[in-house]
Amino acid sequence: MGEIGLLSDYSIIIENNNIVDILPSASIKNFSEYQIIDVTRKTILPGLVECHTHTVFAGSRGKEFRETLSGKSYEEIASSGGGINTTVTAVRNSSLEELVEISIPRINEFISQGITTLEIKSGYGLDFENEIKLLQTVKRLQEIFPITIVPTFLGAHTIPNEFKSDRRAYIDLLITKMLPFIADHKLASFCDAFCEATAFSAEEVDEIFSSADSFGLHLKLHTDQFNAVGGIAVAIKNKVSSVDHLEVVSDNDIIQLAKANITTVILPGVSFFLNHQYAPTRKLIDAGIAVALSTDYNPGSSHISSLHFIMSLSAIKMKMKIEETISAVTINAANALDVQREVGSIEIGKKADFAIFDTEEYSDIVYNVGKNLNSMTIKNGNIIFERKL
Repeated sequence: MGEIGLLSDYSIIIENNNIVDILPSASIKNFSEYQIIDVTRKTILPGLVECHTHTVFAGSRGKEFRETLSGKSYEEIASSGGGINTTVTAVRNSSLEELVEISIPRINEFISQGITTLEIKSGYGLDFENEIKLLQTVKRLQEIFPITIVPTFLGAHTIPNEFKSDRRAYIDLLITKMLPFIADHKLASFCDAFCEATAFSAEEVDEIFSSADSFGLHLKLHTDQFNAVGGIAVAIKNKVSSVDHLEVVSDNDIIQLAKANITTVILPGVSFFLNHQYAPTRKLIDAGIAVALSTDYNPGSSHISSLHFIMSLSAIKMKMKIEETISAVTINAANALDVQREVGSIEIGKKADFAIFDTEEYSDIVYNVGKNLNSMTIKNGNIIFERKL
């Protein structure tokens, strides 16, 4: 993670959306033969990959934020009927068109940061009609925006209020109705689940994942956020693409993750927003585990949409090196979404996706806490955002 392959005074040659060569600028004899995008005296990174978000949601959780500041825990709010279910009510009361309109400025904000690949989860519908509505919203957003948007089905986010007395019935709904429909209509690339004391047990997740795998969906897992309830073993058994959160992961489970070679997605915005402990990221990195970073942008536990702030927070609070944070939002984040063969690094044959930062010193990207230094976002060789001076 600490090796980023820094090059200076080079040019990147793009044809048909892809990188076809990377050459010392001095070796190019006739620049007039090319259409030039001039990024002199700037820092070029691969297009940033935002690998864990809940971007499509409705409503506000500001009232619960007040409760959090008054001392209530996230779990207490959830157990009293708030939390995720508050957003579920707002989503169920919103049309697909309203959800699309709500989401457009959020995605524009991500693009302005240099993000060219964005994962979006469902999980705020929690019944057949509304989970499908969320994934159809994501599909509509894929049609609107030029960036790569990766849809994830998170029907196993929590048990909805109407199934509190019969959680088995909700799990059956996930397995027998939602997953087959989603697979048949190609509405998601991944199936995710929340393995937590207030959500789903390890045994329940294992059953859901077995079904999702049979339908050809890749797997991701939220686990070890507040409690360790067996999620790591389930993640390893099911060969997930990433394990996300890990605030309370044990030393023994870190060893097991390292053996399994699973990418971890760390979400320090949650720790910051909830005043919760941070994941033991240095232990993960020192164990040889690939660490990705993400905002976990959502209305309840990380109402933070700035990936740049997350990078700075990771360096300050989790002692990540500058180079490690860059790897964590590029190649490792791409790996968490199984798109590392196409994006995440500047390599011949990969997509011409770039984030252009208005600085010659790449440390400035992390040093300027909360400040967006991205001046241009390039997707498939095309400028899709340019900051006007």
